[in-house]
Amino acid sequence: MPVPSVPRLGINNPPISLSTSLMSSINQATPGCFKGLRSLFSRSTDYANRAPKPPAGEQRINNSLVAPSSDCKPCYSCCSFKVVPENGVTWTKEKENDIPPPYTSDEATDYYGEVKAAIERSIADLDEELWALNREIHDNPELGYQEFKTHDTLTNFMEAQNFTVTRHICGLDTAWRAEWSFGEGGRTLGINSEMDALPGIGHACGHNLIAVGGVTIAIAVKAAMEKYKIAGKIILLGTPAEEGGGGKIQLLERGAYKEMDICVMSHPGPGPKDSAATGSSLATQPLVVEYFGHTAHAAAAPWEGQNALDAAVLAYNSISLLRQQIKPNCRVHGIIEGRDWAANIIPDYARMKWIVRAPTKTELSGLLARVRACIEAAAIAASCKAEINLEVAYYDLRQNEVLAQEFLRTVQNHYGMRVGSGSDNDISASTDFGNVTYAMPGLHPAYAINTKPGGGNHTKEFAESAGSKESHEAALKVSKGLALIGLRCLKDEDFYLKVRKSYDDMIGTYDRRQ
Repeated sequence: MPVPSVPRLGINNPPISLSTSLMSSINQATPGCFKGLRSLFSRSTDYANRAPKPPAGEQRINNSLVAPSSDCKPCYSCCSFKVVPENGVTWTKEKENDIPPPYTSDEATDYYGEVKAAIERSIADLDEELWALNREIHDNPELGYQEFKTHDTLTNFMEAQNFTVTRHICGLDTAWRAEWSFGEGGRTLGINSEMDALPGIGHACGHNLIAVGGVTIAIAVKAAMEKYKIAGKIILLGTPAEEGGGGKIQLLERGAYKEMDICVMSHPGPGPKDSAATGSSLATQPLVVEYFGHTAHAAAAPWEGQNALDAAVLAYNSISLLRQQIKPNCRVHGIIEGRDWAANIIPDYARMKWIVRAPTKTELSGLLARVRACIEAAAIAASCKAEINLEVAYYDLRQNEVLAQEFLRTVQNHYGMRVGSGSDNDISASTDFGNVTYAMPGLHPAYAINTKPGGGNHTKEFAESAGSKESHEAALKVSKGLALIGLRCLKDEDFYLKVRKSYDDMIGTYDRRQ
C-alpha cells in the first residue's frame, strides 16, 4: 500500500539573511524528542535523498571520547515519558481506590487464544539471550549516528534468528533493516528499535530497552506466523539518532517505511509498576540564530559598533514577553552563546539556540512565525544581520486510536497492567516517530520502569534503572502486547480496515485544518 506524501518542513532550509528591513513574508516551516510526556490515568511518498545530520564536536559517554562525524549538534530534548503525575517516582502498588476501572471494549478478551501462547513461548525460549542483548547495548552506549557497535550487535542477533538483514541502509552508517516473510501477499508489520544514548549519561532515556523491545516483537510475531501459517511480512528497522538527529525522518524520506501497513514501538518512563499509557506529543522545531555585527572599542568609540549581543538580548527579551501570550500547552525555550567576548569590545557575533513546541505541527507553524518576528525585529533594532537556520523538525505523535484502544485492552486484560490515555493538555515532549505517524497508522505507548525519586528520563538515575532486570521484564511485557496487536493486523482483515479508517480520518481532519 503506498504511503501518502507528507510534507517535511524545517530541514535543510537555506539561511535567511536580514539587514535593515523585515522580510515581507515569513517561511511557515514546521514541526518537532520527548522531554516529558505525561500520560495520565485520567481518561508511495516522494522521498528526498538528503545527507544525515549527525552530532559534532567532542562528546563523551562514560568518559570515553566519541569522534564527531558532522558539524550539526543535536538537541537532546527528547523522549522523556511519564505514565503518572509528577509526585516523585512510585514503583509501588497503588491504593485500590486510585486504580482506574477496568478498561472496557466490545471485543472479546480471548481473541488471541493459542496465538498468545505461541508468542509468549518464543520470548521465554530466548529469555537469557534477550537479557544478554539488553546488557550489551546498555553497557556500551553510543551517540546518535555513531551507534556502530550497537548496529553490529543487533544485526548479528537478528541474523541468528533467521531474519534477512541489510546493514547501513539509506545512506546511514548505523541504520539497518531485518525482514522476514511468510506465504504470499499479506500485510507488513513495521517495528522500530532505537539505539542512541545521551552524552555523559549513557542510556538515560532507555533506548537499550526500546532496541530489545523491537527485537522481541519481531521474533514473537515471526514465531506465531510460522506456527499458524499467517501470510505477511515483518520489517524491523534499527533507527539511529532519535535524540535530536531525526534518524526516523531520514529513513522515512529515503523510503525505509514505504512497505509498512502499520508501525509500532514503545518507550520507558517513570511510573507505577505494571502501568502503560498512550498519549500524544508536541511538535517541535529547533532553530539556530546567528547575529552578525561590527566590533568597536566599548569606551573609546562604541558608536562605531554594531552590537550582536544586543540583538540576541533583544530577541531573548521579546520572546520572553511573547510567552505571556502563547497557549499553556506551547513552549519556547532558548539560550545565548558567543565567542571571543570581552567587556571592552562591542561583540560582533552572537548565537542563539531555540526550540519551539506546540501540540500540532499546524499550531507550531503559527507560533514559529511569531518567534521569527521577534528574532528579525531584534536584528533591525541593533543594526545587525541575522541568519536563521531551521533544524530537524519533529511532528506531533498521532497515536492510531484503534491500535491504542486494542493495546490498552490487551495489556490490561491479558497482562494485568494499569492503563490510561494521555491528556492533550498534559504533554511536553517530542519524538521523530511523530513524523512516521503522519505517514501511516502508528502506535507508540509509554510504560513504567523502576526509577528513583527525581530519576526520570535524561538523568543518571534513569540510566541505572534502564539497565535493571525489572525494567527489562517490563519492556518484554509491553512487547508481548504489541506483538499481539501487530499479529492481529496481519491476520484480521476487518480489524486492519478499522485501523486504516482511523488513520485516514485523522489525516483528513488534519488536511481540513490547513
